[in-house]
Amino acid sequence: MPDVAVPDVATPDVATVLAGFARTLRAAGVPVTPDRTTAFLTAAAEVGAADRAGVYWAGRATLCGDPDHLRLYDLAFDDWFGGRRPRPRGADAPTPLPPSTMASLESDSGRSGDPEDLDDDPVRAAASATEVLRHRDVADLDEGGRAQMRRLLAELDVQMPSRRSARRRSSARGELDVRRTLREELRRGGEPGPLRYRRAGRRPRRVVWLVDVSGSMAPYADVLLRLAHAQVRAGVGQGRSRVEVFTVGTRLTRVTPSFAHRDVERALRAAGEQVPDWSGGTRLGETLAAFVERWGRRGVARGAVVVICSDGWERGDPAQLGEQVHQLHRLAHRLVWVNPHRGKEGYQPVQGGMAAVLPYVDDFVAGHSVASYARLMEVVAGA
Repeated sequence: MPDVAVPDVATPDVATVLAGFARTLRAAGVPVTPDRTTAFLTAAAEVGAADRAGVYWAGRATLCGDPDHLRLYDLAFDDWFGGRRPRPRGADAPTPLPPSTMASLESDSGRSGDPEDLDDDPVRAAASATEVLRHRDVADLDEGGRAQMRRLLAELDVQMPSRRSARRRSSARGELDVRRTLREELRRGGEPGPLRYRRAGRRPRRVVWLVDVSGSMAPYADVLLRLAHAQVRAGVGQGRSRVEVFTVGTRLTRVTPSFAHRDVERALRAAGEQVPDWSGGTRLGETLAAFVERWGRRGVARGAVVVICSDGWERGDPAQLGEQVHQLHRLAHRLVWVNPHRGKEGYQPVQGGMAAVLPYVDDFVAGHSVASYARLMEVVAGA
């Protein structure tokens, strides 16, 4: 049974209860992303929060992405909403609905089927508000919006990219493992035994974040560093961190040691005390040259996924910036460039810096909203 919180039966906010169930399911081990949570809230709004069976199947269809998740889902649903889970529609006998949180959901939802009531549906309103927030430019958010944005960022599915390992592991299928097969036959005194197989394993690939902290990137640098911290924690979760984080502007600063803090706020405060050029100018060409010389060629960038977060507004020589990115591209497995203006209407990468680096960029992605950050983490994980 997963360790989950007891629901607040008296809570008046239906969306809060349903979102709490999504968080509980995530705590139980199901990778519930913000997109899936939004889909769940939207589906629950469609079927009606008072429909217990509808909520069950809406959550099962939207929150579970693998057959292995179904058992955890059923346990979490029973634990959160109480009692037995509803039977499928059309079952022989209806499932009794025990007193539970759904009682409060029914009283709070109050849907009568009148289309006018849809505008007052808190679930639909919350889903819509969340969806709008996911696509808003983080530079335009007030303090309340940024707080909500940080909660959505904390729910992003952050995974490490992987590479094939030279070490082979036992497997049910794959290439024939001759040694193990022969040992098995020797153990049986020469009698034929089952064939043994093996296949290449997977190991986390190194990730390097280079975050521009110059003045033009001030509205986005904090968010991008939070993503880098989440990547560090994902690396730690797989045994040991293979993530390096640097800030660039007028100087190159390695902040990886500060990001060893589990708490993101402490990590950012510690990094802020290290960075001397916060909200300063931009000399990307020089700082990337320093990174390539001091770290890149010495192994940090070799075979790694390098993520450069910058708007490319270079005050130095764009040709030097292009040359350094070319060097990084030759060292790295894949080079991802994150530009906050990439996803904005009318933007064209015609500035000198961006025009110089684009020929050497494998993935040129947006970085201005939660939705774009979710896409960025998918690109990094799949690199």
